[in-house]
Formats: sequence, C-alpha cells, structure tokens
Amino acid sequence: GSLERRRCLYLRTGRACCQMVEVLLAALILVCSSVSCGSAGGYTGLPALGGIYYYQYGGAYSGFSGADGERAQQLDQRFYLLKLPIARAAMAVGGGLLVFPCVLILVGVLRVPWHFPAWLLIECTLYIVIAVGTVPALYYFLHSLLNVYNSSVCKEREQLYQSKGYQGFWCSLHGAEIAAGLLCCMAAMAYLLSAGLAVRDYRTIHEQKRKPLQL
Repeated sequence: GSLERRRCLYLRTGRACCQMVEVLLAALILVCSSVSCGSAGGYTGLPALGGIYYYQYGGAYSGFSGADGERAQQLDQRFYLLKLPIARAAMAVGGGLLVFPCVLILVGVLRVPWHFPAWLLIECTLYIVIAVGTVPALYYFLHSLLNVYNSSVCKEREQLYQSKGYQGFWCSLHGAEIAAGLLCCMAAMAYLLSAGLAVRDYRTIHEQKRKPLQL
C-alpha cells in the first residue's frame, strides 16, 4: 500500500537517478575491461582445413606458414598473458563499482536514510573516497597498459603482422581501453555529485524531523 508507494518514490529522487547512472557506467567499464583482455587464442594452424590459419580477432587469414605461424601464435599468447592481470584487475574494479550503487539503491528503497540519517554522511564519505581512489586506479591501469605496449613482445608482434600486410595490431591503446578511462572519469564525477546530494538529503531529513518538535 502506502509503504510500497513511498519506497518507489525514492527511485524518482535525484540521488537514485545518479546511482542508476553509476550502475550504467560501471557496467560499461566492466564490458570495456573484458574487451581489453581480448582473446586467449591467436594464430592456430589448421592443417586439416588446407593450411589456413584462423585468427580469433579477425577471421581467416593467409600468409603465415611454418615458423612464422608458430612465432605469431607464441607472441599472441605472451601478449595475452601480459595484459591478463591488468584486465582482471580492471574487471574486478568494474564489478565492485557495479555492486556499490546497487546496494545503495536498495538501502534507499528500504528507507534506511530516513530512519538513520547518519547513514547519508557515511554514504557521502564512501563516495568521496571512491572518487579520489579512481585517480590512482586509472593511472595504474593506463600506465600498466602502456608498459605492455612498449614491451619487446608487443613490438615484435606488431612488426611480424605488418610484414605480412595485416593492420590493427599496433602497440597503442585501443578504443575500449580509452573508453574505459573516460568512463572512469565520468564515474568519478558522478560519485562527487552523489556525495553532494547525500549531504543535501541529510540536511533535508534533519530539518523535517525537527519540525514536529518545533510545532
């Protein structure tokens, strides 16, 4: 009845809308991080199919044979293993950022801040800590990726593919990784906005609870 309607009203507040945006941004960060990890495959010889080499990133290619094909496969696997820890860490952070606003939405729907207004101050502190923490996290993410792209494995891999006329294997940040960085910056701004809204709602609830005493 009326209790359910009051709970649903929270989803129309500014704080809830901001939290839903945070959920969307975290989901996109998670997707971009998984794309950054890429495929574990690489070049795989398939003699049964007439000596064609299949590359999981882009389809069927020709031009690699013998030692070149084996070297391409080894470089792909080593390059994948270099990027794997970074991608896993980014996916873990994205998953944590996805769970956090979901929990806060549930807390808001259950009207915990109304019964315990101090929760909003705790929420504000958590938002500020996470927003500030995204700066070193983003630096670590980009710095680690650049180290991988500047490695001898990546350079040799790039030269090998270019020698066969294949494009798209450059040692530089690709679109998904750049998008993950931009989304992280947007999420940090959303967290700071949510922190300000939490302080505003704390003052509003505090004033509303004082009105009966004044009357």
